[in-house]
Amino acid sequence: MGLLKNSLLLQGQLRQAMAQAAAAAASAGVGRRGVATSTEEYMRRNYANNVSEYNTVIGSLIQQRRPYLLRDAYDDMLLDGVQPVRDTFHNLIVGTMKGSRLQDAFYFRDQMREMGLQPDVNLYNFLISTCGKCKNSDAAILLLEEMKAHGVKLKGETYICLLNALAATGRTDQVYAIVRDMTAAGLGLNKFCYAGLITAFKNKTPASEDTPAKILEFVQQSKGWQYVERVANDSAENIMMNVSDEELYNLPTAEFAHRRGFIFKQLTIYHVAIHACADLGSKETLEALLDMFTKENFNYDAFIVMQAVRCYLRCGDIDSAVKMFEEFSSSKPTPAELYVTLAEGAMIGYTPRGMEVAQATLERMTERKFFLNPKMGTDLLLAASGEKTGGYTTANYIWDMLQTRNIIPALPAVEAYYKGLKEREIPSDDPRLVNVARVLDNLQLRLGPRRNFQ
Repeated sequence: MGLLKNSLLLQGQLRQAMAQAAAAAASAGVGRRGVATSTEEYMRRNYANNVSEYNTVIGSLIQQRRPYLLRDAYDDMLLDGVQPVRDTFHNLIVGTMKGSRLQDAFYFRDQMREMGLQPDVNLYNFLISTCGKCKNSDAAILLLEEMKAHGVKLKGETYICLLNALAATGRTDQVYAIVRDMTAAGLGLNKFCYAGLITAFKNKTPASEDTPAKILEFVQQSKGWQYVERVANDSAENIMMNVSDEELYNLPTAEFAHRRGFIFKQLTIYHVAIHACADLGSKETLEALLDMFTKENFNYDAFIVMQAVRCYLRCGDIDSAVKMFEEFSSSKPTPAELYVTLAEGAMIGYTPRGMEVAQATLERMTERKFFLNPKMGTDLLLAASGEKTGGYTTANYIWDMLQTRNIIPALPAVEAYYKGLKEREIPSDDPRLVNVARVLDNLQLRLGPRRNFQ
């Protein structure tokens, strides 16, 4: 952790110093850092000295969810004259996958080749998965062609990565082509393949009228799924890299896969199917799935309840959503995300009943000693700030919850909240308005001009 701390504290200073040193070395034709700093100064600023220490820093940045610093760490590594090894590139590309940074992933792939290291099948799996996360199926197809050109043998995981990467953009024809390739290779379909088929139809544009029927059909078919060719070492590197199957295949449960008790992994196909119902707003399909689920004597996990609640609320059925929440919370530990899902979804349309449910849910959440993190707080504040009538009670309550924990939500949420306050008859010297204006000014000053990102 000491290495990571130094990395983060000295990042800006170190990058500037190394850039100056590199420029000086290039013009003078001498060593990279020796002319720029004394030995003592170099040791004070440097945060890693060899490939093992740099690998530790890279691993720490990935664990801390700071993939945007990986390029900086890699550049510093080269400036230090430290030669990356295969494990270094595997760590870097896994980090870009987790952070959905496709451009960086291909940059590291190219750097790896320049150093005489050919990507192996596991690395291609991570790259294809990154394409899926970034919804770039064309790049995934190019990687497939690249693998074939370099004689890299595909394995079961590769086909499933491809299937789910293509599913992310709704390319059903190509998804079926991957299924045919798997069959030709003597591989059976497993639950992750059926999950990809469901996702492909959910994401298909224009939307297909038979999507609800397809979802139910694939769930039924999945009950007889067979294991794809998988031996123990197939997933050994994924385990070592702390990459779950859910994350590798871009399932909606990916961010919860490492949380004990949040999801029951044997319910993967229901997770994906019910999540699709919520995205599509198909209450009829949801209830057909829940009926199938009940007949199989399964128990709901938190993720299924979250998605069912989200579907009901998107369809305007607040009572069914509340009932589902109450039945689950009365018998099982209820995570904060489920409270947030109910509160946020209840605010859709800003009906009196919905705002009442949202407020009551947040108050209950506070009583249970649950706290909002920055992401939850941002999402809730952004939703509540759209209320055009009423006393702005829910938005104010969320702001106060965050202030109590010294949490500053993201700029768009603060802007929306400030705009909502200004639209109401509030004196210019009102303490709340003054406080929000100050936070907004600080965020704008720190973040600079707004930019549009895709």
